[in-house]
Amino acid sequence: MTSAGNGIFPGRKKGSERSCGTCEGVVNDLYRTSRERMVQEQLLGRDITDSATLQAMAEVPRHLFVDDALHSQAYGDFPLPIGAGQTISQPYIVAYMTQALCLQGGERVLEIGTGSGYQAAVLSRLCRQVYSVERVNSLLASARKVFDRLCYFNIRARLDDGTLGWPEDAPYDAIVVTAGGPAIPQPLIDQLADPGRLIMPVGDQGCQQLELVEKRGGELSVSPLVSVRFVDLVGEHGWSI
Repeated sequence: MTSAGNGIFPGRKKGSERSCGTCEGVVNDLYRTSRERMVQEQLLGRDITDSATLQAMAEVPRHLFVDDALHSQAYGDFPLPIGAGQTISQPYIVAYMTQALCLQGGERVLEIGTGSGYQAAVLSRLCRQVYSVERVNSLLASARKVFDRLCYFNIRARLDDGTLGWPEDAPYDAIVVTAGGPAIPQPLIDQLADPGRLIMPVGDQGCQQLELVEKRGGELSVSPLVSVRFVDLVGEHGWSI
């Protein structure tokens, strides 16, 4: 599973370096110390223990996924606005949801709610392919620009109703939903591989609970995790606009 590597977490998984050489200068930026402090204080200081997740969080330049005016706040322990009434989740929640998927490096992962693109970027360091669906065109366009800038070429993103999933490329080894809904959309359960893991905030529009769904042998098990507050999952199988 692991091999000796570089950086502050030597146990990173093989194959997690997927950016091209011409992009290294973007990652080796002035915010590297801020990222490492974020990992040490906000993640290791809590319950994020997976070395590959920690390495991905230390590697992905979070500040590139927010407006220039918010760069200095990008590594704080809080969400930030990204426009269109949406937010980029706090680093801890991104790491928590990523760790819960138990990725090994060869998976195909579906993300519902591209948003800023940060969660997809973190996932892309840990799996073979990310498929991401976003309903707001301006957010999708911005995220794609950052993916290209970082040479994160194992992310496919499109504009659509995320509650319908991405059926033509199903099934997916893991699914992460980055918006809260009243229930887990049936199309997503149908598109989850067996075995597979899905994580999503479920509840009302004010507060939700992260639920981890595991599919194995045709059976589903649901484990409640932590209380969270996400933006609304809007779509045919979510909340109405």
